[in-house]
Amino acid sequence: MTFDVLTLFPEMFEGFKTSSIIGRAIKNNLIEVNTHLLRNWAWNNYGAVDDRPYGGGPGMVIRADVIDRALSDLKREGAKVILTSAKGKTWSQAKAEKMMKEERIIIIAGHYEGVDQRVADKLVDEEISIGNYVLTGGELAAMVMVDSVSRLIPGVLGKDDSSRDESFSTQNDGGKVKRMKEYPQYTRPAQYFGIKVPEELLSGDPKIIEAWKLKNRR
Repeated sequence: MTFDVLTLFPEMFEGFKTSSIIGRAIKNNLIEVNTHLLRNWAWNNYGAVDDRPYGGGPGMVIRADVIDRALSDLKREGAKVILTSAKGKTWSQAKAEKMMKEERIIIIAGHYEGVDQRVADKLVDEEISIGNYVLTGGELAAMVMVDSVSRLIPGVLGKDDSSRDESFSTQNDGGKVKRMKEYPQYTRPAQYFGIKVPEELLSGDPKIIEAWKLKNRR
């Protein structure tokens, strides 16, 4: 899967693309994460990508023509185009699972006071928010989406495919799909803070252990 991120601050992604699981997935060619400096499509010789809002108001607004040229150069045909926006639909595990089926995702990291409404109206497939709060820019939101989608791709987390048993994972229950959170986990020592690891987990019996896990999903 390929991710393309349009951003004013590509340097924010340097550590993200080289560290931990995401860095390993890129190295192993399981995913591709490309960052594109939005100023490469600036509307003047000074690298400007924004302008003052019509009707007045604080801050600056990213121009539609700048993003339109960028998307045209990135050959967006067949790609899912997302705009990070506080007005967008809230990101969820279900949405990550749906996005995982895409071959290419282009994420526009919103910034400043916002983006010209015509971008949302004509250039993107979906506006996404990662929560009911405001960030200084869409870069962190883009990283959240890339991370949560990437870890669902076979091989990214390793051979054990541990994403299936994690919080908010999807399980089939008699033909019905439901979301299940993760059960409590323990490791050595077997007793700490006066709390003992549940006997079921120490039993060594796979059936007893599995029954305990199913019962204790929170």
